[in-house]
Amino acid sequence: MGDSDRLAVRDVRPFVPAQDFPLSLSFYTALGWNTLWTDDDALALMSLGGSQIMLQNFYVKEWAENSMLVVEVSDTTAWHAHAKRVLTDGNFGTARLSDPQREDWGALVTYMWDPCGVLLHFTQLDA
Repeated sequence: MGDSDRLAVRDVRPFVPAQDFPLSLSFYTALGWNTLWTDDDALALMSLGGSQIMLQNFYVKEWAENSMLVVEVSDTTAWHAHAKRVLTDGNFGTARLSDPQREDWGALVTYMWDPCGVLLHFTQLDA
């Protein structure tokens, strides 16, 4: 086995904070993340479109409000409509959503803040 085989990267999973773990777990599930594993009160491995996050029952305001996830999507407008339905149908505290907007660098992006302030960028690059 060569060095390139031994150094191959298989995945990178960011840890995402949750102030209210059950609420955040419900929020991400409603958006479409699948729970692959959880210990029910401290950590959950979640997957969306083949990418994964580790949702954790740990919260520091400054960290949460400076955390961001880029979710590259094929249709930002469709994701905006989906996210709006999720917020309308659920009770996710301070979670909120912006209208899609064209960024200077060319992408169409809708921003969504999760229940503890993590900023999700639903980004369409070929828009």
